[in-house]
Amino acid sequence: MIDETHDPARASWVVSANGHEAFPIQNLPLGVFSPDGGTARGGIAIGEKIFDISAALEIGLFSGAALDAAQAASGRTLNPLLEAGPAARQALRRRIGELLDAKGADAAKLQAIANRLLHDTVRCAMHLPARVGDFTDFFAGIHHAYTAGTISRPENPLMPNYKYVPVAYHSRASSVGVSGGTVRRPNGQRKPPGQADPDFGPCRNLDYELELGVWIGPGNALGSPIPIAEASDHVAGLCLLNDWSARDIQSWESQPLGPFLAKSLSTFVSPWIVTTEALAPFRIAQPPRPAGDPAPLPHLNNPADQAHGCFNIDFEVLLLTPRLRAAGAAPHVLSRANASMLYWTVAQMVAHHTSNGCNLQPGDLFGSGTVSGLGQGTAGCLLEMTRGGQNPTTLTNGETRAYLHDGDEVIFRGRGHRAGYASIGFGECRGTVTEALPLA
Repeated sequence: MIDETHDPARASWVVSANGHEAFPIQNLPLGVFSPDGGTARGGIAIGEKIFDISAALEIGLFSGAALDAAQAASGRTLNPLLEAGPAARQALRRRIGELLDAKGADAAKLQAIANRLLHDTVRCAMHLPARVGDFTDFFAGIHHAYTAGTISRPENPLMPNYKYVPVAYHSRASSVGVSGGTVRRPNGQRKPPGQADPDFGPCRNLDYELELGVWIGPGNALGSPIPIAEASDHVAGLCLLNDWSARDIQSWESQPLGPFLAKSLSTFVSPWIVTTEALAPFRIAQPPRPAGDPAPLPHLNNPADQAHGCFNIDFEVLLLTPRLRAAGAAPHVLSRANASMLYWTVAQMVAHHTSNGCNLQPGDLFGSGTVSGLGQGTAGCLLEMTRGGQNPTTLTNGETRAYLHDGDEVIFRGRGHRAGYASIGFGECRGTVTEALPLA
């Protein structure tokens, strides 16, 4: 629902928020941070600052439903708030919007105590916003699925079930981390084409995958599927997600049960949960399926979801190599894509995931699958961009990459936009590759 919290004319007394590319007052994403080495706590991104929910509680700035929601959002994880559902998030969003509004009744009083309520983002450490119980990675990027399929199965790029079912696999929740960390190049079994037997050693084909991350809200009881018409109520918000992938290990180990160690090495998410309430203006219709494609089966087919279940979110992938960094150069833009390139909506993922009675829990995480297009410059991973490493891409400084090198930093950015509304962003999802552990 679009309401006063989305008013593009609304400004904040937090000056850096006004016109901010990611975190204007129309966004107010949720996260968990530590100020200056302090204890982890819940906060809201506003411009170049973080609004401290615990401090606001101590001052007594909440009441009613907003008080309950603020208490749920003030701790070391946001799971209690995610469990509370949309009404709690809406109450908290409205109240914090009022508190930060330049024309708010308490604006002058709050500016006088801003040093108690706000922290400089650059002086804070960010944490995972929620305790991840389970992580499911979908395969909803049809252009990625098709292009990757043409590399490994040119005669049959898409499997027969692809257009009927939101394909997914369960990955490793314990290796989900927050933006800004390092990913160690994994060791694993590899069997290149033409090699008689596998060997064990450092991954040669380390890749990233640009994905939309989905944070689950209330969830469902075991044995009680979530109908497609109600699925959006169980989505708390979105983030950026990098599903690091060891392609040479993946190609050998995936048969017959699918990805394992090639995917569980690490997954990074951006630290802020951009709520579905903030994203309301950027909902768009799911693009029509190509002629001849089957209609979604009844448990995945809902007119409202088809009309509003997609998001107009632009993505950008950048690469900062050691040489670029040493030269003080800007990161190289590898690709751009949009969330509308996904074949399945987030609600369809939720409905299908629970259709057998599987229970989702607050703080569970989905990956959408790699977001890619078919045009040049829209590939969401190097596997597609370089045709499996056969056609390395050339960077602005003349370097080439077939896959990632040690020291490379991958950066994702995302932004929702719509004419007549303030654009909002996700911040960044960053990660740097470090060398493999030496073999014993």
